[in-house]
Amino acid sequence: MLLSQSAPFRRIAHLLALLLLGAVYAGLAYATPRTEFGQLAGLFAVAFGLYWFLLKTKLPLRSGLLAALLLRLLWLPALPAFSDDYHRFRWDGLLVSSGVNPFQYRPDELVAVAEISPSTTAAIWQLAPYSQQLETLYPKLNSPHYYSVYPPVCQAVFGLASGLFPASERGAVLLMRLVLLLAEAATAGLLLALLRRFGLPPERALWYLLNPLVIVELTGNLHFEALVIAFLLLALVLLLRGNRGWAAGALGLAIGTKLLPLLVLPLLARRLGARRFLAFSAAVGLVVVLLFLPFVSAELVRNISRSLDLYFRSFEFNASLYYLLRAAGYWLTGYNQIARIGPALALTFVAIIGGLMLSEKRPAWASLPRTLLVLLTAYYLLATVVHPWYLTPLLALSLFTNYRYLLVWSGLVVLSYAAYHTAAYTENPWLLTLEYTGLLAALFRDWRRSAPATVVPDAL
Repeated sequence: MLLSQSAPFRRIAHLLALLLLGAVYAGLAYATPRTEFGQLAGLFAVAFGLYWFLLKTKLPLRSGLLAALLLRLLWLPALPAFSDDYHRFRWDGLLVSSGVNPFQYRPDELVAVAEISPSTTAAIWQLAPYSQQLETLYPKLNSPHYYSVYPPVCQAVFGLASGLFPASERGAVLLMRLVLLLAEAATAGLLLALLRRFGLPPERALWYLLNPLVIVELTGNLHFEALVIAFLLLALVLLLRGNRGWAAGALGLAIGTKLLPLLVLPLLARRLGARRFLAFSAAVGLVVVLLFLPFVSAELVRNISRSLDLYFRSFEFNASLYYLLRAAGYWLTGYNQIARIGPALALTFVAIIGGLMLSEKRPAWASLPRTLLVLLTAYYLLATVVHPWYLTPLLALSLFTNYRYLLVWSGLVVLSYAAYHTAAYTENPWLLTLEYTGLLAALFRDWRRSAPATVVPDAL
C-alpha cells in the first residue's frame, strides 16, 4: 500500500532492489561454482524474488530497460559459470578459422595418434598453428566423441571469436558475449514494437528483459538462444508488415542458429495460404542452404544426423513425461528403454503438430505467439533433455499471451542444476518432482483462468 501511495518511497525501494540484484548477479558471475548448488539456488531465489518485486511494484519502463542493460554488463568480463559448452564453441571456432569443417571431424578424431585417414591428417596439418590451444581445450570438452551440432550462424560467431582471440579464453568469450548482447538489445526493441502492435502494455517487455533465467543463461552462460529469439521476433514483425521475403530471411537465420525454429513453418501454412506458404518455405530453405553451403561435404548430413540421433536416443536431462515412461520401462523390462521411448515421443509430437494446426479455427498473426508457445511447451514436456536455457524463447513468446506458467517455470528450472553438484551428474528426483509439480500447478491455474486465444492485456 505504501509503495503505491508514495512515489519517492517507491523509487528508493526500486533503487535498493536493483543494487541488491546487481550484488546477487556479481556473486553468481564471479563467486559461485556450478558444483555449489546450495549457493547457486539461494542466490537465484533472491534474484527471482527481487525480479518479482520490481514487476509487482511497477518499475518504470525506462528504468527497467536501463537496469536490464547494466545487469547484463556486469557479466561482461566473466567466464561462463554454470555451463562448459563454451569450450566446444572455442574448439569449433578454431577449426572454422583454420578452414577445417567442424561438422566433418569429431574432436577425438583430431587428437588421435594412430589409424587416422588421409583427410584427417590434412586437417591436423591445417590446425597445426593452434595445436597448443586445442590440446588445452580437449580435456575440457563435454562431448569430445560427438560431431558438432551447432548450425552455421553459431559457427560464424565461434570462428570470429576464436580467430581474433585464438589464445585468449576470456577474449573469445567477451566477443561472443558482445554479439549476444547486441541480439538482446535487438530483442528489447522488437518486443516493444510487437507489444504496441498487439495493443499490450510495453512494460511487459521487462518480464523477459529482467528475468533472472534470461540474464544468467543467455548473457552469463553464453547460450545462443539470444540470437534465435531476436531473429524469430524480427520474422514476426516483418510478417505483420507484409514483408514476407525479409521475414523468410530472418526465419532462415533463426534456423541457421538453432534448428528448433523449423517448428514455426507448419503454423504459417494456413496464415499465408498454400501458394504464399510454398514460396515462403522455399525462400526459408534457400537461406538455410546458403548458410550451410560453406560447410557442405559428403559427411555433413550423415554426421549431423548421427549427433541428432544420439541426442534423441541417448541423452537425458531434466525431463518430465520421459522419466515416467523410463521408470515404467525399467519396471517392465529391467533396463533403460530410451532408444525406443525417445523416437516414440518424437512421433507423438509430430501428431500434436498436426492436431494443433487443424484445431486453430481462425489462424491469425495475433494468435501465432500463443500457438507457437503451446507447441514448444508440448515439445519440451515430451523431450528427453530440457536444459534451463531452452525455456528462454518460450518466455519471450509468453509476453503476448495471458499464460503465466513460464514465469513460474523460469524460476523453478534452476533446480535442475542440482545434477552438477557432483562429477557423476546425478539428478535429484525430489527436486525434479518439485519443479514439475510447480509447473503443473501453474498450468492448471492458467487453464482455470480460461485464457482466450487472442492476446488481451491483463494484470500481472
